[in-house]
Amino acid sequence: MMEDAIVLIYCLCEEFLRTYGWADDPQARMSAAEVMTTSLVAAAYYGGKIELGRLYLKNHGYVPRMLGKSRLNRRLHAIPEAVWQGLFSVLAGSFKAMNLTQEYIVDSFPVPACDNIRIRRCRLYPKTEGDDFRGWIASKRRYFYGLRVHLLVSATGEPVEFCLAPGAQSDLPPFRPPFREFALDLPQGSVIYADKLYNDYHYEDLLREVGIEFKPLRKKNSKRPREGWETYLMQHARKQIETSISQITSLFPKSIHAVTPRGFELKLFCFLLAFAFQSLRCQGA
Repeated sequence: MMEDAIVLIYCLCEEFLRTYGWADDPQARMSAAEVMTTSLVAAAYYGGKIELGRLYLKNHGYVPRMLGKSRLNRRLHAIPEAVWQGLFSVLAGSFKAMNLTQEYIVDSFPVPACDNIRIRRCRLYPKTEGDDFRGWIASKRRYFYGLRVHLLVSATGEPVEFCLAPGAQSDLPPFRPPFREFALDLPQGSVIYADKLYNDYHYEDLLREVGIEFKPLRKKNSKRPREGWETYLMQHARKQIETSISQITSLFPKSIHAVTPRGFELKLFCFLLAFAFQSLRCQGA
């Protein structure tokens, strides 16, 4: 139920901030935990529309001293990125502990900032000489303009790690694969499945040295081909991340409204955190 989810989000935010050592200003009407809860509830149930989440929590008595829209937005942006990262790391740690198979899957998905026809008028990410933010969606055979989320999930679909990159930065050369930026703080013996774009023999060997087996699907001309049965099992395992991406994007509105790049990225972060809380509730169930 929505009420249970709100209580869970608030309690975890409050406990994390206390452990983190966060101290609210004595004159603050709302605590940082309440501010974070408002944004996460908006991401989980109202398409990231802070105003709707704000009104719901105020009218139902969850946050009696709710701030106004403008002041709440300033308080939200005042929370450092390290706090959001830390909260996600706590949830990711619990997902890794519950992942008994030690199998993980990595993939990416696009998040458009605007439609192609509006690229020249886009002020969120201005058009650059190299078109860093213009990427290609192979499944839809069309371009998009915005960011690409690179996501690592457990075998049952819970988010473990992610990074945001410009839309053009896929795992194809000449770009440095964003996957290499992952910390990959995984137990020894973990296995990571990926699609054909992630083939990099040198990186596979490096991960094997630290006890992580990186197993992307192979291309037809690969120098390290796989058996047919192994390819079939890997393709079956990779379907889970497609489900997770679908669940995350189902939280998105038709278009994500933001005025600044940080605001856009903060909303993305909240959507991913909201999905992590939903996954935690499912695990608890």
